[in-house]
Amino acid sequence: MNNTFKLILAVALLALPKVASAQKNADPEGFLTYSLPSTSIVLEVEAVQEKFYVGPYARYAEKYLGVKARQKDETSFQLTEIKMLPLLEADQSRRYTVNVKKGQIDATFLKLASVGLISFSDAKFGDESVWRFPTESKSDFAGKGVSSNLTSQSATLYRSDSKSSAYDKVAVHQDMLVEKSLEQRAAETAQMILKLRKQRLQIVTGDTDATYSGEAMGAAIAEITRLEEEYMMLFAGYSEYQTQKMRFEVIPDAANEGQIYVAFRLSDTSGLVPADNLSGKPVIMEIIPQPFADPALGEDEAKNKKEVLAYYRLPAVCTVRLMDGANLLLQSRMPIYQLGRESSLPVNVILK
Repeated sequence: MNNTFKLILAVALLALPKVASAQKNADPEGFLTYSLPSTSIVLEVEAVQEKFYVGPYARYAEKYLGVKARQKDETSFQLTEIKMLPLLEADQSRRYTVNVKKGQIDATFLKLASVGLISFSDAKFGDESVWRFPTESKSDFAGKGVSSNLTSQSATLYRSDSKSSAYDKVAVHQDMLVEKSLEQRAAETAQMILKLRKQRLQIVTGDTDATYSGEAMGAAIAEITRLEEEYMMLFAGYSEYQTQKMRFEVIPDAANEGQIYVAFRLSDTSGLVPADNLSGKPVIMEIIPQPFADPALGEDEAKNKKEVLAYYRLPAVCTVRLMDGANLLLQSRMPIYQLGRESSLPVNVILK
């Protein structure tokens, strides 16, 4: 029994520092604590990555087919979609208290507080960001060729024929298999492409011994087109596309006089990267607040002040622009609280 009591006492003593710590960090009792609202700008950005793989016959595309082809592997990103959303949250650097020990606050103040002023009430906070990165891939032209990699080549060899007094050289012809050059293979593939184009034209115009009609004609043309595209890939290369989605947040700061921020960056190798990653090209956010008009305050109203005041923020209506260099990507208007004006109102306290 004594051991059980000692164990319970030990557990209770271990819990005391945590309780004391919680009480030390708590707000004073009998006071309503609230925070002024602030706005963060959430950007949901989507980009498409293109990985281009140069064709093995690219250097001969203009010579044999009369077309220009890209001559090196490349990786590039292009912005495809941007969503810009304001997010309301509590500004913990602007916290105020109202003494309610001796009475209760009128419902008028409670309505004002429900617009996001109370730090522990209905403020909306962002959800988890999803980061997606493209996977590495390599070029694959296997199975795209249309001819053998070997060719027949004639060679003349000489052997010595022994006679009674001297040696004579006798010519011997021999055929052997050698590897075709890259240009030879390119030339054969180009000829196959031109042959397919001619066959397709003959089918369409009816200039052929075979008879095609209805679905048979469509199937034949589709198959010839597929083969042509596959062989053209050896000259023109091919691209693989992957989508990358990222989420960034910009928190406007009233101390920033120019109100210009680097929202995120776009890198040719990594795609969408944060603003502090200097490897990418910056995408700039410019915020232009609408000026405030000073309120008209009468002489009687200025004298009639209450001792208990509640502070709140009027948001500044801002024009937000997103720029990629000189290109305007997105422009919208939104209220931003921390760039607005702080004001106060008298709290009507009803004494018991």
